[in-house]
Amino acid sequence: MEIYEMTALEVAQKIKNKEITAVDAVESVAKAVESKDKTYNCYASFDKDAALQQAEIVQKRIDSGESTSPLAGVPVGIKDNICEKGKLTSCSSKILYNFKPPYDATVINKLKAADMVPLGKLNMDEFAMGSTTETSYYGETKNPWDITRVPGGSSGGAAASVAADESVVALGSDTGGSIRQPCSFCGVTGLKPTYGAVSRYGLIAYASSLDQIGPIGKNVADVASVFNVIKGKDVKDGTSMESEIFSVDEIKKDNIKGMKIGIPVDFFGEGINGEVAENVKNAAQTLKSLGAEVEEFSMPIVKYAIPTYYIIACAEACSNLSRFDGIKYGYKADDCNNLRDVYFKSRSEGFGMEVKKRIMLGNFVLSSGYFDAYYKKALQAKGLICKAFNEAFEKYDFLLGPVAPTTALKMGEGLSDPLAMYLGDIYTVMINIAGLPSLALPCGFDSNNMPVGMQLIGRPFNEKTILTAGYAFQGATDYHLKKPSLV
Repeated sequence: MEIYEMTALEVAQKIKNKEITAVDAVESVAKAVESKDKTYNCYASFDKDAALQQAEIVQKRIDSGESTSPLAGVPVGIKDNICEKGKLTSCSSKILYNFKPPYDATVINKLKAADMVPLGKLNMDEFAMGSTTETSYYGETKNPWDITRVPGGSSGGAAASVAADESVVALGSDTGGSIRQPCSFCGVTGLKPTYGAVSRYGLIAYASSLDQIGPIGKNVADVASVFNVIKGKDVKDGTSMESEIFSVDEIKKDNIKGMKIGIPVDFFGEGINGEVAENVKNAAQTLKSLGAEVEEFSMPIVKYAIPTYYIIACAEACSNLSRFDGIKYGYKADDCNNLRDVYFKSRSEGFGMEVKKRIMLGNFVLSSGYFDAYYKKALQAKGLICKAFNEAFEKYDFLLGPVAPTTALKMGEGLSDPLAMYLGDIYTVMINIAGLPSLALPCGFDSNNMPVGMQLIGRPFNEKTILTAGYAFQGATDYHLKKPSLV
């Protein structure tokens, strides 16, 4: 087995046992990237030399006994919207194509403090706005299970890189399903933490009340290990909070006997693919066989999730993206006669079509004539969605449902039918609106041998419960061990 095929904990153990070095691990992943990324296009930028230099520093710390991190020496891919000092961080957009931040995001500092080695920036939908990773300035990422299909988005490069063994683990961000949906499409595991569990300092914002950074890996144990590294309160992010402290050994030892699992029947209504529904329901039965109690319940508020999400997200996006004006950094248009030309041309030429659509929608719902009719009502609907989840968690330990109504779409399908693409987020956006943790993991395959994902939705700051359940499920199944036939 090549190093790049191993899990993060396996790589870390081999480094600890002195069977390999951190430099060996980076060299192995770099070899995989060099041979495969022309096909899959997982990376927006890959800096092998910088990663090797960092790996040498880490290895010296390991050899001297300074490093005691359980993930020391493990290479990690970083989504292209997470700032890393001196490294290209462009949100996969023309308007930031040359931007190199002067500082590290808090999660980057935490990864480096744990002696992990950042590799490069992973491709994504421009400014995290999309569900297919087709809107990137660097071209679309392809799904390793079928290169005629999308990997999902917006963290498509991150999920595809893990599936294609181009990264051992990765960091993504999730605003409306952007970690979970690509994990479902690519057959890997990902955690969208509770809002505030992980600092957003250094994450280039899409929608500030919804964005959350989280890990993507080959199994639950890897995801839990990286989450333990990046979580925690940060003075640079006023919304961050301390969360429950637990070890990976604890989630391995705990069982799910007696846990009550709620399944919203509204997640299985009109629009869901029959094979997706069947695989997710079979997964629920697997958890039942492990001692959990499974019960269906009604959650009719689901039908309001998509309009609520897109109104809030686009309203926040139009405000957040107003800073990109061609003056301070990023793309600046040529042939400008005055300041208005600089703003108008730089933004018109620098932003892609999907981003411009969402900025326009955000401006519309915030305009004086429509603020009450749209944005105010969306905030009221958000309150009702939070209330519905609170009521559910009075009865259930966690909820279970599909991540997406279908498996991976064919290239171009989502862009040609934007409404269908937006509706594909119906099961994920509610979790961001309510600020809840959700774990996505593979639970089967459809007749085209494309992965199907389920999500386990937990109470706020109770990642331990859903990680425990996910670990138990992966201990009883082998879906997470299956690999695509890589090109």
